[in-house]
Amino acid sequence: MTLLVSLSWVLPTSVAQAQTTNQSVKSPDKSGKKKDKPPTVSKAANAKDKNKPRDKAQQKSLPNRSVQQAKSRPAPGSAKKPSVPVKHARLERKQNATQQARPVRASFGKLAGLHATTDELDLHSSVALVVDQDTHEILYRKNDHAVLPIASLTKLMTGLVIAEAKLPMDEPIRITQADVDTEKGSSSRLAVGTELSRGDLMHLSLMSSENRAANALGRSYPGGLAVFVERMNQRAGSLGMKDTRYVEPTGLSSRNQSSASDLAVLVAAAYKEPMLREWSTSQGREVEVGRRTLQYKNTNWLVKNPSWDIGLQKTGYISEAGRCLVMQTQVAGRKLIMVFLDSAGKLSRLGDAERVRHWLESKPALHSGQPLLRQYLPG
Repeated sequence: MTLLVSLSWVLPTSVAQAQTTNQSVKSPDKSGKKKDKPPTVSKAANAKDKNKPRDKAQQKSLPNRSVQQAKSRPAPGSAKKPSVPVKHARLERKQNATQQARPVRASFGKLAGLHATTDELDLHSSVALVVDQDTHEILYRKNDHAVLPIASLTKLMTGLVIAEAKLPMDEPIRITQADVDTEKGSSSRLAVGTELSRGDLMHLSLMSSENRAANALGRSYPGGLAVFVERMNQRAGSLGMKDTRYVEPTGLSSRNQSSASDLAVLVAAAYKEPMLREWSTSQGREVEVGRRTLQYKNTNWLVKNPSWDIGLQKTGYISEAGRCLVMQTQVAGRKLIMVFLDSAGKLSRLGDAERVRHWLESKPALHSGQPLLRQYLPG
């Protein structure tokens, strides 16, 4: 009963207060007139007032956006067409996007089961060969007669043919649309229209594996690209490289194929050319292209390692070939030729070279292995 009484007292009081409040809001003032409502301001006027400076000093400091926009907006019909470099950059971005969208292919060596081959050093390369350059002795071997794609190791033969042709290294050569990669859609910093000397193109091809540079070298060869590729195959035949075939000068095609035994022969022949030794082992190079200076680095990090004495080298990679590396180097006082093909992992080919070097240095004297037939290495 007490609870009901309390509620009956509270409810009327609350209602009375609410009515009083409502009346105070709606009741007119003492004059009997309703209070004037504040003037309604449109959104446009409000925005205009906000942008309006308070004084002349502020007016001078504030930029005139409409004037700036009018200046930055091109006049009708006067829009400039994109320049050739801009079009080229757009095309390359489109090609790179297409390339990234492609699924990664398994290497030929992996498909052939070569990675299942075990070896003493547990190398990541499915193919390996270490040969004494002077005695032609095989110090280490693994699937050395397997014929596989060789990627940019191709450029070593490209450089050898150019060097032996005694062509002028200062002759200017222009990069054309014919040098653009249509095999893999790879990019290049050498835009179409760039003009460099044959020597610069050779340097970038050997040191940084520049594909357009290598293709331009073959295209500008006397007789054209077809004659150049034919010469590459003729030179391989004259060296006794029976497992080797070339279809183009860059290595982008998986049809450029060879074996570790043949590549050891190529390294020995290329080592005789001073320019190939110098340019393949230089750490970097700056090239002037128009108003720009392009900086290129060696694709083989071992050339910067003071513990290595490398006389000639070349790296290579396409998915069908895996990571590849050939080198002429000195280990434990002996000149060696090292070949690593179809390595899995970006740094694994360099790791394999380190493993082989430490293995050889750990021996009191390098043992004699199986002699490599004289037909494989030039005298």
